[in-house]
Amino acid sequence: MPNRTAERLLRALYSAVLYVLTPVTVYHLIWRGFRYPEYFQRWNERYGSYDASPHPVDVWLHAVSVGEVNAAAPVVDALLKRHRGLRLLVTTITPTGSERVRALWGDRVLHVYSPYDLPGAVARFLDHFPPRLALIMETELWPSLLFGCHDRKVPVYILNARLSARSLRGYSVLRPLIARTLRTVRRVAAQSEGDAARFVQLGAAPEQVRDVGNLKFDIPVPANVQEVVAGFRGHLHQDRPVWIAASTHEDEEAPVREIHARLRQRWPNLLLLWAPRHPERFPRVAEGAREAGWKVGTRRTDQWPASDDDVFVLDTFGELMAFYACADVAFVGGSLQAIGGHNLLEPAAVGTPAVTGPHLHNFSEISRRLNEADALVIAPDAAGVAHAMEDLLADAARRGAMAAHGRALVEHGRGALARTLVMIAPHLPAPVA
Repeated sequence: MPNRTAERLLRALYSAVLYVLTPVTVYHLIWRGFRYPEYFQRWNERYGSYDASPHPVDVWLHAVSVGEVNAAAPVVDALLKRHRGLRLLVTTITPTGSERVRALWGDRVLHVYSPYDLPGAVARFLDHFPPRLALIMETELWPSLLFGCHDRKVPVYILNARLSARSLRGYSVLRPLIARTLRTVRRVAAQSEGDAARFVQLGAAPEQVRDVGNLKFDIPVPANVQEVVAGFRGHLHQDRPVWIAASTHEDEEAPVREIHARLRQRWPNLLLLWAPRHPERFPRVAEGAREAGWKVGTRRTDQWPASDDDVFVLDTFGELMAFYACADVAFVGGSLQAIGGHNLLEPAAVGTPAVTGPHLHNFSEISRRLNEADALVIAPDAAGVAHAMEDLLADAARRGAMAAHGRALVEHGRGALARTLVMIAPHLPAPVA
């Protein structure tokens, strides 16, 4: 069967399955909406329906949620600075990603939700926001979107591309379709040699793939970090030990409470800063801490922890790096269950030693490098996390050494941004002098 015919058949089968599953997308939005009401809003965007007239853009950048938006921030900031008047559209899937886009760039960029990968929705989206260039963050390999760009001759670059061994296995059923999808992409800018090799295994041509490094190394430290640290320490009214549990998921909440209880046996005035990964968990985390018998404050209500707070919940957006800098040691969540971990470079960049669980398949290269540099402790389970936290809280010299090693690794790893900008430059307007 000729390749073109096989491609059309695969696309038709894929589209047919998605159309059959369309009612599931409605159920998903309703189910998520009960937990996070913003999911009840802007459904038209998710199906490619818009009220206004078409709005051509110079660059369309897609980032799933907060983590991908943060990774894309150096690229977007550089584009806005170099290309005055650039028409830039950023799409996300989650409301938290949408809120992060607005917090970072306000009305300097357009934002809508990315459409579901239904051919009709994709066609309406690309007709309404016809881009000159498409930038896809990390591992968003949606066939209808990418084929739609190819059919319209829109060059597509996958930036900060990552593909774990686990994800590679997960694509096995769709590999014939994904391989053809990848061949439509202009360049896969991989985070590491390992990621580059796995994209080739998945079906990309070797000449399409380039190891440019990880954009997360280029994330700038927020300018207000020292101001936040000073405000935080000024409100503690005493020299208290502090740890932070960041980006935790629901099944990690009980272990975090157990770890805090264990650590407070040795340090009764220990303060826990707690930043749940998902906003719908903010109230439940605070409630669970109160049920454990602790006095709880929140960033949104109280701004700063009271001198007698035992737990302080960070229920705001965009402040995690600054509060990492407030802690003596950090636990980075998504790692005690098979989530795959979260950004370990953020605590390293601000000089906070970190502990993590064993499930790190989304950050395998970064965790390996941090571990080898003695800037990270990888524990086998929750008990191991508690033990590592106790050791670090008791050893200021080791914390200082880990902080120095982490900062050095982040500085050494910078450069992916510059290489990325050179790569996409031919498709952009001339920079403003």
